[in-house]
Amino acid sequence: METKISSLTKEVIIGPDHPVVIIGERINPTGRKKLARSLEQGDLSLLQQEALRQVAAGAQVLDVNVGISGGDESALMIQAIKAISDVTDVPLCIDSAKPEVLAAGLSVYKGKALVNSANGEESKIKEVLPIVARYKAAVVCLTMDDKGIPSDVPTRMKIGDTIVNEATKLGIPLEDIIIDPLAMSVSADDRAGLSALKALAEIKKNLGVNQTIGASNVSFGLPDRAFVNGVFLAMAIMKGLTCPITDPTNWTIRETLLLTDLMLGKDEFSMNFISGYRDQHPEED
Repeated sequence: METKISSLTKEVIIGPDHPVVIIGERINPTGRKKLARSLEQGDLSLLQQEALRQVAAGAQVLDVNVGISGGDESALMIQAIKAISDVTDVPLCIDSAKPEVLAAGLSVYKGKALVNSANGEESKIKEVLPIVARYKAAVVCLTMDDKGIPSDVPTRMKIGDTIVNEATKLGIPLEDIIIDPLAMSVSADDRAGLSALKALAEIKKNLGVNQTIGASNVSFGLPDRAFVNGVFLAMAIMKGLTCPITDPTNWTIRETLLLTDLMLGKDEFSMNFISGYRDQHPEED
């Protein structure tokens, strides 16, 4: 199954028969004081720099989250989308917990965006999915509901089924639904990684949709986080992950993704890996 998203001039295809699509995670002020401060001041230059840096490092899609305390998030999302589109043509993933912010971003986006996110909460099903349908966007759907994030795989599957059924009722095609089975910190629960991997496999088997995951969650609280994330990503791709939300500017993660594509026969003549390695190690040429 292929999910297609686009900017005005560039289309990205997500699917199990294609190389992994990296959704760059760095345009998010959570835990990033410098970016948050610049957004509070209305300065979008750092945001543009982050966009360009991630694209140069291999991101094919950029997640855009501008949630700051006390700010007009809808207005800021509109400004951010325009600012990023001025410097790069990669498709965008509009990221907010507020439906009105998602709608504001979609109203000015030129192309077919990815929305991050809906979930199984009754309010999100009623508020977010109709917005996605109205703008003919694709959508990330989290396997959580009003009871929170389930620890067991069957409940995650049930939530995924519910979201898919409600989305298709609204005319959202199955190929435009991307499930996030949610990776939790293995430092807090040593079976969290295994649960996420099992959920990826079950969703692939039973729903066949594309899947994303916030890879950095799994390593929270651990040392050597990039290496932990990379190992998890390689395993997750084998289970059905097609478009992780991660940091492409970290070479450990980027190299892992390139090598995983190579080992799965998705990098003809090793050209993507060789090109990425040379970009990272120009002194060796």
